[in-house]
This record gives sequence, C-alpha cells and structure tokens, in this order.
Amino acid sequence: MAKCYLMYMKKILPFVFAALMLLGAFGHIANPDFYAPLIPDFIPESLANILSTIAEGAIGIALLLPAYRKWGALGFFLLMLAFLPLHIWDLFKETSITGSQTGAIIRLAIQFLLIYGGWWLYKRS
Repeated sequence: MAKCYLMYMKKILPFVFAALMLLGAFGHIANPDFYAPLIPDFIPESLANILSTIAEGAIGIALLLPAYRKWGALGFFLLMLAFLPLHIWDLFKETSITGSQTGAIIRLAIQFLLIYGGWWLYKRS
C-alpha cells in the first residue's frame, strides 16, 4: 500500500511543483507589486522579480520534462531553501504578509514541507 502511494506521489509531485513554479513566474510578470512586501528592502525589487521569474520558469519547465526532472526537483529544493529566510524574516516582522502571526507560522510550516518535497523528489528521480 505504501509503495503504491509513493509511486503516485513520484508521478504527481513534479506536476504540482511545476504548476507552482510556472504560476509564480507568471505572477512576477503580471503582478510584480504583489511580491513587493516579500522582498527585503536591501534587494532591488525589479532585480528580485526578474531573477525569480527566470528561476521559477526554468525550474517549472525542467520539472515537466522527464529528462530534466531530477534537476528540476533539485532546483525546486534549492529555491525553496533560498526562500526560507524570507519566510522566517516575515514571521518576526511587526505585520506579517499573511496579516497574522498564525498565518506566518502556517506559511513557514508549508515552506518546510515544500523543501522536503523537493528533496524527496530529487532523491527518487
């Protein structure tokens, strides 16, 4: 039973992660102001949006292509790891992006799940 579940996860996760990445890349282009509160003051907003668009788009495409899926999963893992300090920073801000401390904690927990999911997919691809 568990082996069957893991097989489905290995088949589904690349598409879920690819959708997250491609929607994020599109979002950075279509509505860059949405991401402004997530970007620390010491990072130029336009640069952060451009680099995020490129990284998320490339990772999303790699996850969709079986020949590059392993590297897409590694890229997803590394990007989620790179975004972790931003989520921690947001948790300790006076006003979180989510509007509440509870929301920031939930968001941080989800980030850890995404990090683990990316690593898990990389190791099994």
